[in-house]
Amino acid sequence: MNFALYRELLAVRPIRRLLLVGMVARIPHSAAGVLLTLHIVLTLGQGYAAAGAAAAVMTIGIALGAPWRGRRVDTVGLRTALIPSVISETIIWSVVPHVSYQWLLPLVFVGGLLTLPIFSVVRQSLGVLAQGDQRRTAFALDAITTEMVFMIGPAAGAVVATSGFTTAGLTVVGIATSLAGLFLMWFNPPTRSADPGMGREADEQHAAEAAVVSTAPAHVQEAAAELAAPAGAAAPQEGSRGRPAGGFSWFTATVAALFAVAAGAGMVLSGTDVGIVAALEIGGHQSEIGIVFVFWCAASVVGGIIYGAMHRPVPPVILLLGMAALTLPMALAHDTWTLAFVSVLPGLLCAPVLSAASEKVADLVPEERRGEAMGWYGSALTAGVALGSPLAGIFIDLMGPSGGFVSVGGAGVLLCLVGLALQLRRRRAAA
Repeated sequence: MNFALYRELLAVRPIRRLLLVGMVARIPHSAAGVLLTLHIVLTLGQGYAAAGAAAAVMTIGIALGAPWRGRRVDTVGLRTALIPSVISETIIWSVVPHVSYQWLLPLVFVGGLLTLPIFSVVRQSLGVLAQGDQRRTAFALDAITTEMVFMIGPAAGAVVATSGFTTAGLTVVGIATSLAGLFLMWFNPPTRSADPGMGREADEQHAAEAAVVSTAPAHVQEAAAELAAPAGAAAPQEGSRGRPAGGFSWFTATVAALFAVAAGAGMVLSGTDVGIVAALEIGGHQSEIGIVFVFWCAASVVGGIIYGAMHRPVPPVILLLGMAALTLPMALAHDTWTLAFVSVLPGLLCAPVLSAASEKVADLVPEERRGEAMGWYGSALTAGVALGSPLAGIFIDLMGPSGGFVSVGGAGVLLCLVGLALQLRRRRAAA
């Protein structure tokens, strides 16, 4: 591994400033998930199923809004495209804490539609500012800084919420995000290369975009929805080899299985997210939620670094089976530190399972269709995320905090066993 690439990259002032702005801009929304969940449960008196449903509604809003926001950046420029987000963030998150649950749902959906697109803007700009070997290093560094954000944000959100200030906390989230958007407009990082030839490494960018998603369990909701944007934004166009871009000849049974793995991973991760908050809130340790998130996210970083250094890939379905199975013991943890240490085991496999799946998609899908395939990959991940939160919430309300881990972990194991059985049957038929 050439660690000198990191030093060379950080020596470039525009890249250094972009990474810093991206890190600061993500902090408010990294706290929003915990704040919103605890606001719904503690302040509004709703169950965890209701909190999970709100998270799913917001995720769907992000997924639907990502293509539109991406097109606006391309057509009118970054500064103009960010105006709706800068205005809506303050307004919506200042209103959300003061309404009933029935009004909260449409508000968080609109909030998702107009969320500041920090994930996609940073990735897009890094693709312009960094070239050659620096590009992959830049995306990896962005993923690492994002993990650091999600070690800080949820802890801060938990402290604010357990102090009885969910209303003020959600309002601050909106105002801080709007200020970050204004600073991004002032900085105005490049989102398009002046030299068309600089876009020749599109395949590398698609792989790096998937890697950004795969390294952060805590922010999988927003990152997965952002990655889904190419599928919704792509207009019919001529393929690089003269064929129309339409059709699904690339969508084989193996690719479908990889999409199922992505959906299963999203379900396990988002359900685990809700389960961690529920386990500590019900146990009276809300202020210690950040401790578990630190261990969980740090394990994801370590797992990604180790898997990236391996010479032989591991089948994604095996990695997902391990992650889902190792999520089940989290149901047995009854104190903060036990939960934190147990979360390390599934956390270590978070980055490898999604990295392996996205790498396999890139290998199987022809070059001229890879962007579309990555878009559908992101959509599958988003669908799993939208399912996992309410599924965990329902079982938490029925069984207690352990129900969240049992439900998504068990569902993930079942999905993998069915997939392996179908794979074995197909191989026998082929033989």
